[in-house]
Amino acid sequence: MSHPRIAFIGAGNMATSLIGGLLAQGVPATHIRASDPGAEQRAKVAHEYGIELFESNAEAVINADVVVLATKPQVLKGVCQTLAPSLQSSQLIVSIAAGITCASLSAWLGDVALVRCMPNTPALLRQGVSGLYANARVNSMQRQLAEQLLSAVGLALWLEEEQQIDAVTAVSGSGPAYFFLLIEAMTAAGEKLGLPRDTAAQLTLHTALGAARMATESDVEAAELRRRVTSPNGTTEAAIKTFQAGGFEALVQQALDAAARRSAELAEQLGQ
Repeated sequence: MSHPRIAFIGAGNMATSLIGGLLAQGVPATHIRASDPGAEQRAKVAHEYGIELFESNAEAVINADVVVLATKPQVLKGVCQTLAPSLQSSQLIVSIAAGITCASLSAWLGDVALVRCMPNTPALLRQGVSGLYANARVNSMQRQLAEQLLSAVGLALWLEEEQQIDAVTAVSGSGPAYFFLLIEAMTAAGEKLGLPRDTAAQLTLHTALGAARMATESDVEAAELRRRVTSPNGTTEAAIKTFQAGGFEALVQQALDAAARRSAELAEQLGQ
């Protein structure tokens, strides 16, 4: 099915990123619908993307092959309970709402084909990465539909176990903020070393961009790329040894462990 009919419940930033990505892939605007409670947001999205917008969630999902749950997690329970009578057994439900488990969604929606996703904010630039988990009701065609949907904004990776979503949250869901923190710290350090702040910021940003491209486009792992840049007794080695003496790797592990634990805690709270 090259052009599925897709309905978005919620038309915020992540939903519109997916809509834009789908349109760029050639999905006709007539095959995409969305609902949103805000009249101003509906008008904005309709004007920008040329799709049909509804105030009613039930109207939006009529004849849809895929229904994307893109509301805030805090309101999703009520949205799902109201929407459930309007869903068809043949429809695939894709949730991009953070922290809501398949068990909770099934309790609110019934026995549906469900894919739970964890995208990240670079999806807004179509440079995102998403972890996807499918429940037992999802067939092979529906898996392809979910992958097509999330691939519109970046890389889509399937997970074997739902609990791995917490690890995805820790690594990539929250991950952009870790790199932003490093950019902040390097910029401040460069300024203290005597560089103008703008110069330090530009050097840091473009170094981050270049390093990321080298890592993604290389056929070797990041550890090998690091070794290639680290000359014995050179400046890079001096910095790396300082990072490691401060327990850098252990600190990263502790930080990601904390993020994963919090993800699990939020899932339990939001699913009640």
